[in-house]
Amino acid sequence: MNQLNTETGLSDQLGKALENTEVMASWNEEQQTVARLLQQDFLKSAVHLPKQSRDRFVDLSQKISELGSSFVEDMQPEQPYLDFPSSKLQGMDPRLAQRFTRRGTSRLPTLSAEASMALRSVHDDDTRKTILHATRTASGRSVKVLEGMLRLRAELAELSGFESYGHMALQDKMMAKSPEAVNGFLLALSNHNAPLVQAEISDLLLEKSKRLGPSAAAELQPWDKDYYMQTIRTSMRSRARRDDFLSSYFSLGTVMQGLSRLFTRLYGIRFEPRDTLPGETWHSDVRRLDVISDTDGHVAVLYCDLFFRADKSPNPAHFTVRCSREISAAEIEEANSLDGEGLPEFESAIEAANDGMHVSKLSSAGTVKQLPTIALICDFHQEHKSSSEPALLDYYQVETLFHEMGHAIHSVLARTSMQNVSGTRCATDFAELPSTLMEHFSADPSVLALFARHYATDEPLPYEMVAEKLAVSQRFEASDRENQIVLAMLDQAYHSSASRNRQFDSTETYHDLQRRYGQLPADPALTRWQGFFGHLFGYGSTYYSYLFDQVLSERVWRVVFAGGVNNGALSRENGERLKENLLKWGGSRDPWRCLSDALQDERLANGDEKAMKIVGSWGIKDGLHE
Repeated sequence: MNQLNTETGLSDQLGKALENTEVMASWNEEQQTVARLLQQDFLKSAVHLPKQSRDRFVDLSQKISELGSSFVEDMQPEQPYLDFPSSKLQGMDPRLAQRFTRRGTSRLPTLSAEASMALRSVHDDDTRKTILHATRTASGRSVKVLEGMLRLRAELAELSGFESYGHMALQDKMMAKSPEAVNGFLLALSNHNAPLVQAEISDLLLEKSKRLGPSAAAELQPWDKDYYMQTIRTSMRSRARRDDFLSSYFSLGTVMQGLSRLFTRLYGIRFEPRDTLPGETWHSDVRRLDVISDTDGHVAVLYCDLFFRADKSPNPAHFTVRCSREISAAEIEEANSLDGEGLPEFESAIEAANDGMHVSKLSSAGTVKQLPTIALICDFHQEHKSSSEPALLDYYQVETLFHEMGHAIHSVLARTSMQNVSGTRCATDFAELPSTLMEHFSADPSVLALFARHYATDEPLPYEMVAEKLAVSQRFEASDRENQIVLAMLDQAYHSSASRNRQFDSTETYHDLQRRYGQLPADPALTRWQGFFGHLFGYGSTYYSYLFDQVLSERVWRVVFAGGVNNGALSRENGERLKENLLKWGGSRDPWRCLSDALQDERLANGDEKAMKIVGSWGIKDGLHE
């Protein structure tokens, strides 16, 4: 793709078309959007430069890819293991500690779940201090590889005529448009979040004083945070309720049925199971659901591959196997004219134009659409076939399924004419909004009442159990958010023009940002955690996106769906408002206009730095901080 985007002939023809007023007048808004997106791809690939520079662009892109992969795959701590007398790990689950203890000495792997558990449970302050220092210090090699990648990205941006890699990455496929807008959003969000963090720090200091006395609890140390957070969370949990209590109310089949009922109420679509043909799926576990609309009939195909397999990725995901798009009359006419030996036979020209796969004919417009085909991937445990117990999900698996289904519904409802802007092919910092929004639905009592019943007794779920779990998980949400804000700021700083400077020091930059914007205790001197920040490769200059979509989804939930009050989460009127103003457009319309219309807030329509600051100032509220 990097090489294709440096083809001057294609770029020149597109440029001429965009400059021709008659051509532009003949294109609708969606076609113009696609043309401009393609033009930006060419410009970002230095297509306007001499061949030597274009070749350098391709070479730099390849080197960045290689360095980035090396950074992610080979990151290592400076100290791989920590050795302690086993007595120093008091407070940790003895069964867990036994796994890495031999002859009275515990060898703790630095980058491990066990090390994280030790920071939350070990009583001895000095032991936690040692563990924290090691877990926050990447190897010198990892940091060197990271800084090399950042310098190459800066060179690539300079070659392409951009002030920085951040400017290059954000210009055309992000709602933020510029690093200045991102930093404005993050600073506004940080200012909103800071008082909440201070309140949480006060709670941690109070807990510390209970254990060590007031004189020893004057200051919160970096190695205190996780320990006292865990202490408080543990005290909130009901001792009488097992962790798997909720699972009995969430059999996989009823959760899928609940999603279908929810989407029927919101959007007038439902899931219908359908048998598959031989060879249609890649594994016998895969189930097919046809998505049926009240008005337009069959509108999508959803393949659900939801169970664990040893050779399968454990990461939940949504894949668009086949985008929605319009099948033009010219394509149908061409297919109808084809007739020759060896060509497959189809029942109609429409079927032939779509390679024999399913299409939908929208009754409202009479246009023929290629059906979006979606794969939903999860990694749930499947009960043995001889067991009478169905596959049961814990609450966070339910939340995950709702999240991924949010992506799927975006792909289903965004019925664009061109596949380049279909469904989730929109601004990167906009794509997570529908999925993050669905997490709010997964916690709403009226939504859970649609399906959450005990698989054996059919008793409805006692919602107070969900409320307790949410209260525990959200207890230190502001502190967790502060960490994400600082990391998003770090991402912007690393991809600024500063990385071109020979004196650029990624460690100094990291510590400086923590000190300037963090309320929580900063990492100890000489640590260099940034060498573990693998997302810097895949999300270069766009790491803020998840925070951004958290804020947007919270706002949409409260404004469009009334925060679930008075069955707002089940209202067809509210669902249609979201679909018509936001979901149906995919990437074919300015996302700021979609958001402005959905929220009925004209301040957002321009999508400028002011709009980004407004979004940041909203903050991310929850039931504990209102």
